[in-house]
Amino acid sequence: MTVLCVRFHLPPTDEAALPPLLALLEEFTPVVEALPPDGALADLRGAERYFGRAAVELAAVIRVRALARYGVDCAIGAGPGPMLARMALRDARPGTTPAVTGPTAGEFLAGKPVAALPGVGAATARTLGEYGLDTLGRVAAAPLSTLQRLVGARTGRELKEKARGVDRGRVVPDGLSSTLAAERAFSRDELDPGLHRRALLSAAGELGARLRSQGQVCRTLTLTVRYAEQPRSRRGGGGPAATTRRRTLREPTAHSAELTRTAYGMYEALGLQRARVRALLLRAEGLAPAEGASHQLTFDPVDEKVRRLEEVADRARAKFGPRAVMPGTLAA
Repeated sequence: MTVLCVRFHLPPTDEAALPPLLALLEEFTPVVEALPPDGALADLRGAERYFGRAAVELAAVIRVRALARYGVDCAIGAGPGPMLARMALRDARPGTTPAVTGPTAGEFLAGKPVAALPGVGAATARTLGEYGLDTLGRVAAAPLSTLQRLVGARTGRELKEKARGVDRGRVVPDGLSSTLAAERAFSRDELDPGLHRRALLSAAGELGARLRSQGQVCRTLTLTVRYAEQPRSRRGGGGPAATTRRRTLREPTAHSAELTRTAYGMYEALGLQRARVRALLLRAEGLAPAEGASHQLTFDPVDEKVRRLEEVADRARAKFGPRAVMPGTLAA
């Protein structure tokens, strides 16, 4: 047991609270990966030996310090790798740390739906379900050749490994300083997909403008959908729920239209149907100087026209202020 997945119970719009909580985790290990807007992974392989305590015991200390110093409670899951720690987190209850070990991973996963596995989208889960492979236990028992015919050679091999509890992921230290975020909160729980898309359009436009003004591009875009608050159960469950998806861009970019297309793609892949959405958050990650980024030439006149319009809009913002052009209005 070496990895913790921590989800801090932060106010919906208080991103500034996350950096000091990440610093708290770094008191135990330098291997901390931020999972904005409210989570983190921490590799405790060295910490367990240094402090002479198991990961679950260290999780209890982290929870107490977060409450004592910052008044922030958290949910924590523990596992031998990031994937299993994330899945253990979903079973967390107040004051407890669900833990998955290597020998128990198969049993832990067996009864869970295929869609519960990180990285498995609605389309893949639907395809497998049509052939009776609706749980991870059934996927693990299925012949590899069958899975590869259904979802492809590489995906089938990775899916079978993960369903059997093989977690090859690792915690990659990063920092919030290399990210930018734009959130759109609704005045009420919003059901209309059209308004969801309009909010994503605006957020992507804002991110693109901020990236270009700072001379940066991003490699990855993350979408977090916050849902309506759920009633609390007697066991302490409920409260606001969220889904996060991350996608690597075809090439590093600050182009608002490309950011918008990627955001739309992640949103559509969630298949939310009539979900009651509280807020949408887009985060640009893996920032790098724009001057060092390569850009694939295109002969699409529409794309080139949009890029020229972005340049005009950026000059207008620089001269007249950020309200000179509404974010997102130039994205297609």
